[in-house]
Amino acid sequence: MNAAARKIQRIFLTLTLGNTLAASFIWGINTLFLLDAGLSNLEAFAANAFFTAGMVLFEVPTGVVADGWGRRISFLLGTVTLAVSTYLYYVLWQLSAPFWAWAVVSVLLGLGFTFFSGAVEAWLVDALRFSGYEGGLEAVLGRGQMVSGGAMLVGSVAGGVIAQATNLGVPFLLRVGVLLAMFAVAFGLMRDVGFTPDRSARPLQASRAVLAASIENGLKNPPVRYVMLAAPFSAGVGIYVFYALQPYLLELFGDPRAYSVAGLAAAIVAGAEVVGGWLAPRIRGLVRKRTTVLVACSIMGALILVMLGFTRVFWVALVLLALWALVFSAGIPVRQAYLNDMIASKQRATVLSFDSLMGSSGGVVVQPVLGRAADVYGYAASLAISGVIELIAVPFLLASRRQHALADQTIASAGTPNTEPQPS
Repeated sequence: MNAAARKIQRIFLTLTLGNTLAASFIWGINTLFLLDAGLSNLEAFAANAFFTAGMVLFEVPTGVVADGWGRRISFLLGTVTLAVSTYLYYVLWQLSAPFWAWAVVSVLLGLGFTFFSGAVEAWLVDALRFSGYEGGLEAVLGRGQMVSGGAMLVGSVAGGVIAQATNLGVPFLLRVGVLLAMFAVAFGLMRDVGFTPDRSARPLQASRAVLAASIENGLKNPPVRYVMLAAPFSAGVGIYVFYALQPYLLELFGDPRAYSVAGLAAAIVAGAEVVGGWLAPRIRGLVRKRTTVLVACSIMGALILVMLGFTRVFWVALVLLALWALVFSAGIPVRQAYLNDMIASKQRATVLSFDSLMGSSGGVVVQPVLGRAADVYGYAASLAISGVIELIAVPFLLASRRQHALADQTIASAGTPNTEPQPS
């Protein structure tokens, strides 16, 4: 890796570190925070569903911002939007606000995250290509996941401990402060390189163009299409499981106010993310096809969730949680690299945002359904059901494998789309 590429990587890792640290302050206690505000399980996960609905609703418009005004502008808008909406969450908690208010602010939170989805990853890949980087993307994306996991480990543990020492609202205020600091960091360090924003189109025309490009370069491209169609099941389950484990582990632990235990759960996921990011390029080197990793991770994750749903021992549940998180995390950089190697630079942010939209759409449906299952049958049963839902993603991943995309078998240089089929 040359000096220019190392600089790009450092900026990417810095932004990843700060953003994840800010977000993770509340990850270990978010469900407890909503329940403490007076919401039922169904309402709490419905609020999360409105968050993912906001991501679905705004993915295309914010994709216009990223491709039309620049990835840097998109990132800066994301930090401000998330800071404001997080503070509004804190206000709603203080007021014990009705559900409709949580739904509205949750949509705004989703808007904030859509400014990041696709834009940061697209910025990285295009900047690496511009700098002359020719290595595989798994290595850089894996390092990003390791940094993200480390930040999540610190933030989630700190959030749980601080909440137990003070109250559930303080971690939300900490998130606001770090997000504002990240605005200043990104304003000073981040520049669009290897990409020229197209500001010629009007917003409505640009939105239509982005949607058309997403369909043309995403859903109409068979190997990409099938990976995207798997996303609603795997992403929807992943979101639910992460937040459902907080009250479930407290239930097994026997102390509903042991918020540090909820932080421990998020910390285990964070540690697994670090290890998974380290393992991803090494696992990739052991197999011929990237889809082998994706299919194996999906099946193993589903089986672990079913087992998790049948355990009643706290420490066993922690071990299974760690295994699930490790399997889930190891597949993420491989999936990212697989998609990026099949997407041209001009449509990168657009298609990646559309992929995020597909995953979020699954969360809109899966979270309230599983939340209702938790109300009726308990958290254990809902986790077992989530494992069954995860398995639905496997046939789509196998369909992508059958397209024999070159990106499935080779490690292409950053930013170079590899969609040509291999000879049978």
